[in-house]
Amino acid sequence: MLYKVLRFFSTLIGVIVGLSIFVNLRPFITEYIHISEGVVFTPVNIGYYAIGGLLFGLIFYLLTPLFINIFNRFLTWADSKLKLVPTQDIALVVIGLIITLVIGLLLSFPISRIPVVGIYLSPLLTILLVFVGVRFLLNRKDDFTFLTNLFSRGAKGKGEDEIYKILDTSAIIDGRIVDICKTGFLEGVIVVAGFVLEELRHIADSSDLLKRNRGRRGLDVLNKIQKEMNVPVQIYEGDFEDIAEVDSKLVRLAKTVNGKIITNDYNLNKVCELQGVPVLNINELANAVKPVVLPGEEMAAQIIKEGKEAGQGVAYLDDGTMIVVEDGKRHIGETLEVMVTSVLQTAAGRMIFAKPKQDADNYSEAK
Repeated sequence: MLYKVLRFFSTLIGVIVGLSIFVNLRPFITEYIHISEGVVFTPVNIGYYAIGGLLFGLIFYLLTPLFINIFNRFLTWADSKLKLVPTQDIALVVIGLIITLVIGLLLSFPISRIPVVGIYLSPLLTILLVFVGVRFLLNRKDDFTFLTNLFSRGAKGKGEDEIYKILDTSAIIDGRIVDICKTGFLEGVIVVAGFVLEELRHIADSSDLLKRNRGRRGLDVLNKIQKEMNVPVQIYEGDFEDIAEVDSKLVRLAKTVNGKIITNDYNLNKVCELQGVPVLNINELANAVKPVVLPGEEMAAQIIKEGKEAGQGVAYLDDGTMIVVEDGKRHIGETLEVMVTSVLQTAAGRMIFAKPKQDADNYSEAK
């Protein structure tokens, strides 16, 4: 219904525009067509105006769907961008506009009375005040945290609070984020910052083969998340030009949109903890879901290489957990039953210490 109403009014506007244009063109074409100068409803006059109105009415009628489509696309684009703008920033901009416009209006009266230049200085001063005032408030937005709390409570009350998960470069290149998205455990909106994309592009264009492959892998991972995963993804086009490091920009972005950072970077993890920014570490998640192994349990292990200490052999579980086997060096290349003696949990992961089951049995018999 709305579409038909818009098309009707667009056609009506086209008719009016056509009549107006043909009225203004009348003095130039009177020598070619006999049009009466007075207000006389002659057939020639009526036909002349009818042609103008119908021609432009038809043009506007045919172009209306195109205009509506362009307008809808613009609204969709604007909505996707504005979703990433915190409500606090919008409120500060509105408050800044109101205050600076009132001040500019009060100052414009005496300034406009200045001879010659006053009429030009008045609007320029108002524009300058608006720019400076809004910029000042946005730069001091950390002092207006009460607005953040106010709007956060309102959003939660309406059930409209979005959870933003911001990906850093290490988490993208790692690739496990794709599998996490597939499981459906990750809620909210995935946010990829433009400066992170730029860093990935630089890595992908590196002259070093390893870096180039890592960068291209990261771009492939993002493409897969955006096209194949049933998870909303948004690109944050903004930047923090006063900050040079990407990690610091991510921390600022997380504070701005009240989001959480997904990372594998140990240093970024610690910085987020110090600054009170929620962080989701994929390595910690991987360690948390690994099967629990207790001392005394038995398992099969294939010794693949020599350990650091004399006589040690090293094996790995399917999830990458390292098993250090005492006296395992002489069994390199063999698969044997081992018994767990202890488990060491570190920030880098989990290590299992074991000994060949046969040796453990012999030790028990000797006792």
